[in-house]
Order: sequence, then C-alpha cells, then structure tokens
Amino acid sequence: MAFELTEDLIEQIENLIEVGDNQSILNLLEDVHHADIAEILDEVTTEEATYLVKLLDSEKTSEALMELDEDYREEILDNLSPQEIADELNELDTDDAVDFLSELDEEIQRQVIDAIEDEDHARDIVEMLRYDDNSAGGLMAKELVRVRETWTVAGCVRKMRAQAQNVTRVHSVYVVDRTDRLIGRLSLKDLLTADAKSKISDIYIPNVDSVNVHDTAEDVARLMQKYDLEAVPVVNDSGILLGRITVDDILDFIRDEADEDYRMAAGLSQGVEADDTVWELTRARLPWLVLGLVGSLGAVNIMKSFEGALSVHPELFFFTPLVAAVAGNVGVQSSAIIVQGLANDNVTGSMWLRLLKEISIGLINGLALGILVVSFGVIFGFGWLLSSTVAVAMLSVIIVAALVGTFVPILLDWRGIDPAIATGPFITTSNDIFGILIYFSLAKLILGF
Repeated sequence: MAFELTEDLIEQIENLIEVGDNQSILNLLEDVHHADIAEILDEVTTEEATYLVKLLDSEKTSEALMELDEDYREEILDNLSPQEIADELNELDTDDAVDFLSELDEEIQRQVIDAIEDEDHARDIVEMLRYDDNSAGGLMAKELVRVRETWTVAGCVRKMRAQAQNVTRVHSVYVVDRTDRLIGRLSLKDLLTADAKSKISDIYIPNVDSVNVHDTAEDVARLMQKYDLEAVPVVNDSGILLGRITVDDILDFIRDEADEDYRMAAGLSQGVEADDTVWELTRARLPWLVLGLVGSLGAVNIMKSFEGALSVHPELFFFTPLVAAVAGNVGVQSSAIIVQGLANDNVTGSMWLRLLKEISIGLINGLALGILVVSFGVIFGFGWLLSSTVAVAMLSVIIVAALVGTFVPILLDWRGIDPAIATGPFITTSNDIFGILIYFSLAKLILGF
C-alpha cells in the first residue's frame, strides 16, 4: 500500500514526541521508506525533526536527510553532536557524505571526521573535500567494485562479494592492472558463463568510457547523455581508478543547473523558495529590478530627445510599447535557443553563418509582422506612411534584437561566463533601449521631422 502523508499522521507523531513514547514512534515508522521519512521531517518543526533523527536508525535517517532542502538539513545538523552526525555519515556513500560535511563549519567537520569509525571511509571523504563541487571529483563516490586482470574467475567472484558489501548499487565492474590503472570493464554475463579457472584478462572488455577527476560536471553530463551510461568511472591524470559517478548524481546536477538558469532568466540573483522570508525574496529580486529600471530610464531619456517628433506625430507614441515588446521578446527567444544549445554542446560552426541565419529568420518574421502592422494601421486610420514607418522600424528592431540575443550568450560563453546571465531582464532591457532608439531614428528619417 502506498504511503500517504496526512495531517492525522503528523499530529499523531507530534503527540508521541510530546509524551516521549519512543517505542510507539519506532513501531509506527518501522516499515516507512526513507523518502517518506523525509516528507515527515519536512512537515514537523526543526526540534521534532531532530528528535526523530536521533531516535530512528541512522541507516534510514541518513538517506532521509539527503532528501531534504539544504537549508533545512543544515538546521537539523546544527542540533546534532559531531558523533551523531558521524553516525549518519557512516551509512552514506562518500559523495553524499561530502555533501553533508561541506555544509558544516571547518571545526565541526574535523570533529565529525575524527568520530567516523571507518578510517577508510573517513580518508576517502577527506580526499573528496579537496575537489571542486562542480568537477568529476566533486561528484564521484569512492564505493565501487574493481577487479584485477590477473585474478581467476573464481577468485574474482569471492573478492567481488566482499567489495559489494560497501556498495549500495553495483552498476559496473571495473578492471584494473597491478597499479590500479583502469584498463576495462567486466560483463557479469561473461563472468558467470566463464570457466572458474579462466583469468579475468581473457574475458574483460578493454573499451571503457571514463572521465578525468578534474573534468567539469557539464563534461560528465554530456558524456553520460551521449552514450546512455548509468555510471562512468573517474580516473586521475595517470589513469588510476579513483571512483565512479552514477546517473542519479548527474541528474541532481542537471536539475540544480536548470533551476539556476531558470532563476537567472526570471531575474532572480540567488536561489529562493516561495516560503522564504520577505527580505530574502526582496534581496533576490531587487538587483534585476534595478537593472530594468536603469534600462527604462535610458529609454525615457531617448524618447525625451525626440520630444519634438511626438509633438508633430503624436501617433508614434501609441506604437512605442509595441516596438519595445517585440524587441524584448525576439531577444529572449534568440538567447534562449542559444543558451540551450550551449548547454547541450550543439552550438557549432561559424559564428558568422549563425548570425546570418538569425538575420534571415528576423527578415521573415519582420515581414510577416510588418504586414499585420500596416494592415492594422490602415484599418484604424493611422495612414500608409506612418504604418509603413512602424513596420520598417519593427523589422529593423527584430533583426537587431535577434543578433544581440544570439551574439551576447556566445560571447559570454567564449569568455568563460555562464551564458544564462544574458537572458531575461538583461536581454529584454538592452533590446528595449535599442528598439526605442531605432524606432525613433527611422521615424525621423522617413517622416522628416
């Protein structure tokens, strides 16, 4: 039967915590999955969540804590002693343990590491803390199954059993030489069907995709996506096998990157949630709103310089929002396609050919929209000349906005800057300014004021 989180269940747990009936809590949550435990922890207070974490078995609560929001998890960890945190880390793979530990102060980190019973586990965690979070080393876990090419099939099976006790899920079996250099992978089918006295060197597959420990997370994601890999081994510059990255780790990274890009495109300067404080939400939004205000004031100043034109042709004012909106929309469309292409590594070929392509698209879209604008202008009595002026200006604005939306993300990517920052308010504001300037400049040229 599927687990259902209800108000009655939460109230029951809260009442049991209040009276200290630990045995009833243990009986109630005995068969509940760790993901469901995480939902419960998310619904109760921090103090009640801490109570449950201390009471329940670390094998279950460690996985549940990994499901929580980082800020909330940190609040709970602040209420645990170094030994209690170490008990949680003992149950986690090294990559998850490092995520846990990196949220703590350095002094607490040292105390927790000293309290970890498994010295090898503690040593692996310390090693991984040296790597950048967005590198292959920062994503990898040390737990894996490795076999030597010199082992027999029978000996290999025995040693694999011992290694598999420390691995949550065996995705692949990697083959190394005497120096632990990665040389291939082992098919379980070949292992099970081979003669017990055969050597691993006779049955392993020498072709294996791997990543360097210093490769970026983006590179790892692209490799795993391209070859549909469930796991990929991580090696150092000498080819020594260090760990492995699984698909769930990459999915977490991709989700975080997508969230970050969405926030940037929406004009948020940092990660925020709907239930954050008013100050946190204001601080995340205000910088981009200031940017938009500066851009709008620039547009106002441009319009002011054409004040005389508005007195002669006041109808121009009515079309100003239209031109600004088209400029912003086209720019966001172009930049969104380029940012997505850069993220998927499929923006290739000549820069000039790409810009020429955007000009062609702009011409087609501009002509189509221009015909609609002229038709609208004639029907509603704005006249051929004024309507045509607006249409020509809009065509020009569309082309310029498309070029800006294409060129800026590519330029930022060349400079090693996340191109996502070029989307949203930045592109919209810059194209609004260009749109207004082009609109009134062409109107002055055509209408002759």
